[in-house]
Amino acid sequence: MSVFHGAASYPHPMKRVCSTPGIGDPASPVRQCRPLENARRRAGRGLASFMVFALFAALLLVAGQPAAQAQARALPDFTDLVAKADPAVVNIRTTARAVARGPYGGGGQDPYELFRWFFGPDFAPPGRGGPRQQTPPGNNDEGQEVPRGVGSGFFISADGYILTNHHVVNGADDIYVTLTDRREFKAKVIGSDERTDVALIKVEAAGMTPLKPGDPTQLRKGEWVLAIGSPFGLDSTVTAGIVSATGRDTGDYLPFIQTDVAVNPGNSGGPLLNMRGEVVGINSQIISRSGGFMGISLAIPIDEAMRVADQLRASGRVIRGRIGVQIGEVSKEVADAIGLGRTAGASVGMVEPGSPAEKAGIEPGDVILKFNGKTIERSSDLPRTVGETKPGTKATIQVWRRGSTRDLTITVGELEPDKSAAARQDDGGSQAQKTNVLGLLVSDLPAARRRDLRVRGGVQVDAADGPAARAGIRQGDVILALDNAEITGASQFNGLVAKIDRSKVHGVLVRRDDLTQWVPIRPTR
Repeated sequence: MSVFHGAASYPHPMKRVCSTPGIGDPASPVRQCRPLENARRRAGRGLASFMVFALFAALLLVAGQPAAQAQARALPDFTDLVAKADPAVVNIRTTARAVARGPYGGGGQDPYELFRWFFGPDFAPPGRGGPRQQTPPGNNDEGQEVPRGVGSGFFISADGYILTNHHVVNGADDIYVTLTDRREFKAKVIGSDERTDVALIKVEAAGMTPLKPGDPTQLRKGEWVLAIGSPFGLDSTVTAGIVSATGRDTGDYLPFIQTDVAVNPGNSGGPLLNMRGEVVGINSQIISRSGGFMGISLAIPIDEAMRVADQLRASGRVIRGRIGVQIGEVSKEVADAIGLGRTAGASVGMVEPGSPAEKAGIEPGDVILKFNGKTIERSSDLPRTVGETKPGTKATIQVWRRGSTRDLTITVGELEPDKSAAARQDDGGSQAQKTNVLGLLVSDLPAARRRDLRVRGGVQVDAADGPAARAGIRQGDVILALDNAEITGASQFNGLVAKIDRSKVHGVLVRRDDLTQWVPIRPTR
């Protein structure tokens, strides 16, 4: 019998020697045969083990290929999407005109000195290598053109209409739009809506590449999205992430899209795109403790933005409905106590006298459950639903009152413009109800704030436009002096402004937080 391990066979002469019992006999040839036989057996077992391992590895390799292929398919490739969408995204650069001088009336030659004084020493206008020579104040009525901000936008039509944020263009004297092919156009504002932070601007151009609107209601948590914009002035920058939440309520009129896409200053107004290359939102805000990206970005849903844009395009402003109530959330405890059964609706806390709500019979303590057939799940749903309703429309409103529902008929009124906007548009009334020739609307400084600031007098700025806005003055600033006159109150300040020489530049001493700055302003003529 031969010993067989795999494919190796041994000759018969080895048979007798290896089978003879006599391990202890020194003369026995078994002492030479036994180690050889063991080696052969070990070699055979090693070869068999190797073949089993090789077979197992091959099976793992074959089995792992579909998983690897599936993983490769799951990873997104944005290259084609970006190539198609990029030409539709624009860089927006805004400027303002201001005469800049050194602190406390010094005649500095840096036109950005005022901005650095208010916004910090790190303020640097994008794309500018250094300061320009300042035109003497008496030689230029408009003052020096200085950068105001950088943002983004995108075309929604081939004839040059662009969507962006209200805060990107608000207060700008000039707006410049730069395309990806480096062409630059001067844009005009068609309309801007502060409540939704949506603005519509236009350039005189044709053949532009518009983005196709998508359906933000179809977005799902975890879905891939990407943003294109100009963070910190770095135009045509692409960042990607996922949808973190939808319908995120942070304001009266907008259910935001929350993402973890990296968005920074300059991304504002740029598009948020889905994987089909459709725009689903306008990047608008970030939630941050540092001022930079911290993983929470908010975008305006494109369907909401397009509704605003349509009104801006038609009339230059947005008309919203109102019913005249102050509302709050319905807690679980309150819902149980009044027999509502679930936490839904908007609890009415106050009804304005003479409002549509009062005329319809709505009372404090009512819970509004439906408006014109639409269910009000949360209190924030009500102003959004009412705001979308055309003023003058008769609607049915369902309320919960003392254990039962009742339907009331209401005629929707029109929401008034912001008070500051109304003041700027008011052509009549007293001097205290509109801005003066310096572009300032002021009121008496409360005694408590006067103590906090440790000042003897002064007035607070309620609104700034025209010359004051161009000079960098904004709402909340405190004016302490006009030229050489100390300011004691709003009436005295307006009296002094009424007598100033409109052909000259006047110095206004402005307090902002802990800083005080002389700001030169040339009044309107």
